[in-house]
Amino acid sequence: MEPRIQYAKTEDGVNIAYFDVGGGTPLVNLALPSHLSAEWRAQESLYEQLAKDWRVVRFDHRGFGLSDREVDTVSLDAYVQDLEAVVDQLQLSPFIIYSPVPTTTPIAIAYAARHPDKVTHLFLTGAARMPDEVGQQIATTLEMPGQDWDFLSEALARLFLGWNDEEMARLVAGLFRKAVDLDGCKRFFKSYATWDVTELLPLVSARTLVTNPEDDPYNGLKEGRELTAGLQNAEFVALPAASNAEQQAQRIAAARAFLGAPAEPSPAGVSPAPPGTATILFTDMASSTSLTQQLGDAAAQEVLRTHNDIVRSALAANAGTEIKHTGDGIMASFSTASSALNCAIAVQRGVAAHKDENPDSPLAVYVGLNAGEPIAEDDDLFGTSINLAARICDHAEAGQIVAADVVRQLAAGKDFLFSDLGETELRGFEDPVKLWELRWQRH
Repeated sequence: MEPRIQYAKTEDGVNIAYFDVGGGTPLVNLALPSHLSAEWRAQESLYEQLAKDWRVVRFDHRGFGLSDREVDTVSLDAYVQDLEAVVDQLQLSPFIIYSPVPTTTPIAIAYAARHPDKVTHLFLTGAARMPDEVGQQIATTLEMPGQDWDFLSEALARLFLGWNDEEMARLVAGLFRKAVDLDGCKRFFKSYATWDVTELLPLVSARTLVTNPEDDPYNGLKEGRELTAGLQNAEFVALPAASNAEQQAQRIAAARAFLGAPAEPSPAGVSPAPPGTATILFTDMASSTSLTQQLGDAAAQEVLRTHNDIVRSALAANAGTEIKHTGDGIMASFSTASSALNCAIAVQRGVAAHKDENPDSPLAVYVGLNAGEPIAEDDDLFGTSINLAARICDHAEAGQIVAADVVRQLAAGKDFLFSDLGETELRGFEDPVKLWELRWQRH
């Protein structure tokens, strides 16, 4: 059932529509463009899931959706006033700001700098200012002569989402048309092009997680790292290249891990693990000993840091828990096999992306997975399932993901592609072990 729409009034007299669902710590979603009713119908299940852990507050900014469309002022300060009006009416304090799109991240930063006592966490995507290339592309798109709003909304959607996800682009274009008319869209983007909150970054004290996709040409890894570096207390997670729906799921998983919310239940078609069962993932760097001899201690340590950053970003995006650093790798646990497999894919794709950017980098990683009932003691895990996961990782080759048969069975029904490696004898185990290679390369 669609939630009740209510209104708050800003200092300059604009009526701002909002809804408020769920319980717990408030989480305010700022994403633009927006239309509360249309968005709820399209993403009801998402909001219902979020509302199990947080009190989710969603509102339409001025000029959009169910809020006042005809407004005198369109500026960064005015959009911050919209947020202030909703927060003050609901008396939210403390609360989390969630900005899953670049268009609202400057608003989140400006509010958090102005009200450091009210914001506990920021969850951001994008940059402190719109990259010049984005402004040029948007201006060119919106000023195309002789085109109607239907055509231009489709072009804008593809500008933001790329050309590989046609269904999502159509949905977003439809949301653009419901949320705002052409003149309102032009006013917003003309204002957005002037926003630059770089100088406000050191004033933000809230814990912050920045998630930018590695395949975003405008708000990608470089912009995300720059935003993270400018903030006092921020972490960065690089989202692996994927469809927009998959990246949304990755963002939600990263938010849950970052904010301490429980992981999502297994999707339909995925066999849940029995109570006490965990999926264990090991990574290991290829030729780590010889790297030190070839490169020297400092350069080899830099390669290790790169490995650690890639793995930890993948863990955060897939609700994984780092158990320990093993010297040349990381051991982690997951509540579902599918999360562990997605993390393994994210690790290898992250390594591949790093090597694309740094062709001379010697970084290469093995990944091994097993599932079982480990023994937990002193913040560590022990037992046969752990030993087997480590041996499987040892058996993998550089760039390979190798999983025990139990992991493949637990992830039955998901869209993972496995190759049969047959039964293999592993050191320390009497019986041969059935192994599978998880195929992760994009073709």
